[in-house]
Amino acid sequence: MDLGFLPLPQRLALNYAPERIRAQTAALFALDARLGELVAKANEPLLAQLRLAWWRDELSKPQEERARGDPILDTLGETWPGEEHALIRLIDGWEQLVGAAPLPGSALESFADGRAGAFAALARLAGEPSAEEIARDAGRVWALADLAARVSDDQERQTACRLAEGQEHRFPRLPRALRPLAVLRGLAHRALLLGGAPLVTGRRDILAALRLGMIGR
Repeated sequence: MDLGFLPLPQRLALNYAPERIRAQTAALFALDARLGELVAKANEPLLAQLRLAWWRDELSKPQEERARGDPILDTLGETWPGEEHALIRLIDGWEQLVGAAPLPGSALESFADGRAGAFAALARLAGEPSAEEIARDAGRVWALADLAARVSDDQERQTACRLAEGQEHRFPRLPRALRPLAVLRGLAHRALLLGGAPLVTGRRDILAALRLGMIGR
């Protein structure tokens, strides 16, 4: 599966995924990035909803009945068995961003919840159920920071930052298997402190990702 299309923060984070959970982590990042592209590039809301519905429908089917040939869908079938419900919630979250700006805070909350739930599912797949809630919180922080950095509407950016203010910023350490989530969580926190700046803009952010990847903080 070609991962060259992943945003830079996710590519940096994936470098620190242990081999035993790398495929699952890569598949999640790839699906999330694909969904983001569908929402961002669709000229009409209905078109975005139809494309998201295709992913929802396919992941709702037993693996043997799914369409073949899409590398991301095929990899998810191999690496995310039993956790498809979390991926469907991720799709539902992205669908909340389909619409005219400024979107209400409830839509941004639902989007963040979808990403957070997928991070929690990754903790379960990694065999780290005790870290599920920590992973969920990391997903929520990253979701809101990433959204704040992406949107062009100032009101949406402010809402995303405000929602993120309620998150605990003394982050518990994540297990080694979930180090990519620690990288994204740390980069997100830095970006939020700058009012919703991009997560990675230069050498200083890359060095921060390196430190987070090596020690988890």
